Amino acid sequence: MKNKKYTIETHGCQMNEHDSEKISWILESMGYEWTDNKEESDFIIYNTCLVRENAELKVYGQLGALKDLKRRKPDIILAVCGCMMQREEARNVILSKYRHVDIIFGTGNIHKLPQLINRYYQTNKTVVDIVEDNREIVEDIEANRKYSFKAFVNIMYGCNNFCTYCIVPYTRGREKSREPENIIKEVDNLAKEGYKEITLLGQNVNSYGKTLSYNYSFADLLKNINKIKGIERIRFMTSHPKDLSEELIEAMAESDKVCEHLHLPVQSGSNKILKAMNRKYTKEDYLILIEKIKKAIPNIAISTDIIVGFPGETEEDFNETLDLVKRVRYDSAFTFLYSIREGTLAAKMENQIPDKVKHDRFQRLLDTLYPIFYENNLKYKDKVVEVLIEEVSKNNENVLTGRSRDGKLIHFEGNKELIGSLVNVRIEKIKSFTLEGYII
Repeated sequence: MKNKKYTIETHGCQMNEHDSEKISWILESMGYEWTDNKEESDFIIYNTCLVRENAELKVYGQLGALKDLKRRKPDIILAVCGCMMQREEARNVILSKYRHVDIIFGTGNIHKLPQLINRYYQTNKTVVDIVEDNREIVEDIEANRKYSFKAFVNIMYGCNNFCTYCIVPYTRGREKSREPENIIKEVDNLAKEGYKEITLLGQNVNSYGKTLSYNYSFADLLKNINKIKGIERIRFMTSHPKDLSEELIEAMAESDKVCEHLHLPVQSGSNKILKAMNRKYTKEDYLILIEKIKKAIPNIAISTDIIVGFPGETEEDFNETLDLVKRVRYDSAFTFLYSIREGTLAAKMENQIPDKVKHDRFQRLLDTLYPIFYENNLKYKDKVVEVLIEEVSKNNENVLTGRSRDGKLIHFEGNKELIGSLVNVRIEKIKSFTLEGYII
């Protein structure tokens, strides 16, 4: 594969991003070199997402645009992997309408990519390889990480929650936890390589350990990783409210490297809608949890996910969500208009909400959230915060950008040679989504 080049296009969540890092390592170990120019690429791979219909349609559009490239460069290999490919209907669409795609594989067999490429070369026919039951955890797959100072670390795979709007349990499979010694070894190796920050990944990190053959919880894992020398920041996502224990809150408060930020998706403030979503907690449960977290970690920043327009959502239900937002006072939020995903229970529910109503509620939600974000940020005025510098601003090459321990995005002038460093920044300008300051 000498002098051959590859391109990866990644859609979706941090799990997909980390999967792409593994794919990149596999391809480069085979002799491929990375390029962002599809025209000069010899291998183009799309790592796909199935959570929302728009992501799926975008992939189809991009694949369609590659027909001409495949015609001009018949030796190029086009591959599609990820969550979309775990769904038979999506695979059938590609096999019937996008016959220029050469390799199709799923989320559970990334490690087999060299074999799949070899099989394609031997047969010159479309290769399809899907693991329907992703129970096996394959260790020791290296990754070409995007950054040299912060890294994603998978601690578990799959999901057992079956929220009625979500396709993930059907694409990522049932929940399974990695052995803690393998996770700790990976983080320790990252620390020795100079990584300062790690983000522990799982569809529901709070249920980590339930598939192990012995008693070991996510709180135990956090406390053990906190002891690793060299790691200065620990983040994790995503947390399901129903499994966030007092033991975990205590571990977060006691572990000095665990950042003061918690992403805790609520989805709705209505008990009726939460039940229809199969979230297994109430608005009251969630608010009590928030109170416990803020009491244990007073300076914590809390972010969330909220879905607007879930089937059956009334004006009263939506107002319950607005009430919860005002009471929690989130620091940031990912907000979504509910969209039908075929294969989920919610797709078959009656009382689907008209788009006009959804858009109206969505705007009212933003109008409630944004002033709260700004008001929360006011407390940073003239404050000095520790920032891990991540990259140069896309808008100004003289401006650097990074995050504080509590997840705030901060811009300031500086030399790009500082990227990857921890610096102190005094905040002088406040915005709803970002802060601006200068290094001291």
